[in-house]
Amino acid sequence: MQITEYLKIEKATNLSRTEAGRLGSAVIFIVVVMIYTGAAFAHIEQSYLLIAAAVIGAYMALNIGANDVANNVGPAVGSFALSLTGAIVIAAIFEAAGAIIAGGDVVSTVKKGIIDPADIDNPNVFVWVMMGALLGAAIWLNAATWLGAPVSTTHSIVGGVMGAGIAAAGWEIVNWDSMAKIALSWVVSPVTGGLIAAAFLFTLKKLVLFKDDPIAAAERVVPVMISIMAWAFTTYIALKGLSKVIKVSFPSAVIAGLLVAVIIWLIVAPMVRRNAQHLSPDRDGVNRLFTIPLICSAALLSFAHGANDVANAVGPLAGVVDVLTAGEGGGKVAIPLWVMVIGALGISIGLALFGPKLIRTVGSEITELDRARAFCIALAAAITVIIASQLGMPISSTHVALGAVFGVGFLREFLEQRMSRVVENVLARHQGQPDFAQAEEVLRTFQNAPPEDKKRLLSELKKMGPEAVISAAQRKELRQALKRQLVKRSSLLKIVSAWIITVPVSACLAALFYFALRGMMLP
Repeated sequence: MQITEYLKIEKATNLSRTEAGRLGSAVIFIVVVMIYTGAAFAHIEQSYLLIAAAVIGAYMALNIGANDVANNVGPAVGSFALSLTGAIVIAAIFEAAGAIIAGGDVVSTVKKGIIDPADIDNPNVFVWVMMGALLGAAIWLNAATWLGAPVSTTHSIVGGVMGAGIAAAGWEIVNWDSMAKIALSWVVSPVTGGLIAAAFLFTLKKLVLFKDDPIAAAERVVPVMISIMAWAFTTYIALKGLSKVIKVSFPSAVIAGLLVAVIIWLIVAPMVRRNAQHLSPDRDGVNRLFTIPLICSAALLSFAHGANDVANAVGPLAGVVDVLTAGEGGGKVAIPLWVMVIGALGISIGLALFGPKLIRTVGSEITELDRARAFCIALAAAITVIIASQLGMPISSTHVALGAVFGVGFLREFLEQRMSRVVENVLARHQGQPDFAQAEEVLRTFQNAPPEDKKRLLSELKKMGPEAVISAAQRKELRQALKRQLVKRSSLLKIVSAWIITVPVSACLAALFYFALRGMMLP
């Protein structure tokens, strides 16, 4: 046998060992949850149901960590501000901290008012609904992660609760007004995030990156943008991350954010001036100024995500615990600390074991990110969630973050096509002779493009030779030659398709699992 075949076998063996190790670690976590729950609640009558619910909740938490957390750290990894290992460590710590510290004492077991618990008067049926919802949502998240599609865990559990609720009590149990708002958010969330991210990036390009001396411009602009980020994140954390610890009104959060922003500006402005003296006067030099802000944004987004989305894993589980331990179930229940710990640890372990695939998808497979672009994405995500929460819009942080990534990519395409049209028009007016000097002069005075992009486009034109000078009939051919797609269309199609089917697929799976549980439990 040839040595290359031995190498292929060894590579496949190592891959299988890695997969087996990840699956084994996840199984160990689930078994530990099973043993703890069984030991702690052996005295209750239906302890087997509680153990099963805890196992499903742990499985759901693992899938949230594997899929949803990538949106918080993916841009930082894709821009090389953080290594993959560093991002996983930071996200795991801050996700767990957010879940345990600010995860909340009370949470609605029926997310966002999708169903009315009063329509489910049998406690056992309520337990089956919650377990079916959790399992349906978890299975869909697992499938989406395997496909490499980042989807909304909130929408997954919403679909699960809806599907199991319909299976238990009919179509009239669903609050269809809430479902209509969620369907609207499929469009509003990514579009809003994309527009805000593109606006910030265009501002940064116009004021800094398009300048002849971008470092000198960055000394003035970058501290202001970092202060805006501090303002946005302070307001975001106060409203979303700490809302279960202390109640903060929107005006108070905004004022607190403004005070922090001023302090950050006073600290950052002299630091940027000192660092600017040692940076190269180009885009790479400007990007280095965003390294620490990106790391901070990844940590803060992870904290807020843990504080809010842990309820997707343990909210229904808390409802099951309440019913089976002689509670009444219903609309709101207290979340025990051990349930919060399951959610926090599950999210962190799921991220560490299975998160890298989605982190790479968000960070590098949709569009190329540098640190300036990643900074605009993180800032847009925080601002969009703040605006939506004050308007009462049920948006998904996943949709917002990915919409921001697409917005940045499409802005890059728009600016490049605009630059290509300038060259196209120059050449069209000089038919019969390859006037590269004229094209170069026009490009150098064209403001809406960085110098390296202008050099690249001129290099492409010179490779074309005399054919670059075109008649009107050849303009389309040149346009296609100069055009680049900076957003991967296959990723766009895959992700949007997954978003559209998340609620119905989770609902169908949850209904099937509800009927299976009901069939097993009824005499």
